[in-house]
Amino acid sequence: MYLILLIGIALAGCLVQWNLKNKFKKYSNMYLSNGMTGKDVAERMLRENGITDVRVIATNGLLTDNYNPINRTISLSEDVYGNYNVTAAAVAAHETGHAIQHARAYSPLKMRSALVPVISFSSQWVTWIILGGFLLMGSGNKIGSTLLLIGIFLYAAITLFSFITLPVEIDASKRALAWLSESGITNSHTYAPAKDALKAAAYTYVVAALSSLATLIYYIWIYLGRRE
Repeated sequence: MYLILLIGIALAGCLVQWNLKNKFKKYSNMYLSNGMTGKDVAERMLRENGITDVRVIATNGLLTDNYNPINRTISLSEDVYGNYNVTAAAVAAHETGHAIQHARAYSPLKMRSALVPVISFSSQWVTWIILGGFLLMGSGNKIGSTLLLIGIFLYAAITLFSFITLPVEIDASKRALAWLSESGITNSHTYAPAKDALKAAAYTYVVAALSSLATLIYYIWIYLGRRE
């Protein structure tokens, strides 16, 4: 049953990613009348929110846009940084929304940032610990049960991180859309596409959180079943 659920979520994830790429490609052909690039949008949004210590830089790759609270940089992928289409404006404003969250000490972002060291460790070791637990339990070694339990706790931290990420991403998009409309960057023709693009991006985080939760439940189910 759980395997079917996991496969279903994995397929949903593929569909969501496909939808995201299609939306971004579609709205990349819809241009802003003011000619502002993603870099221009991010820098103006920062200025209008009184933030002067964040840099906007270009980064390689596709969908690699992010805000780094440690060195206070907004990294925009090449397609976003130098283009003046709806997708570029929406993505740039969204990442700037994270910078505003940081400046305003937005609680969920603070919680997520506090978990980063734990998640970094967990992500590096959880697969090996759980695999080791499975192998040892399969051979009848009691240490395997303890090892799997440790892996479950590490994976639970990853799952918690995924769910904390949801309000952070949704709030950043809300800030982005509100500012894009109020500042006149988008108009009656481009606001809805910008909203649609960010909604498609948000679905990827929802699927990731549900996938993580389903996997965690699956590991717990195995652990409890092997102990009986």
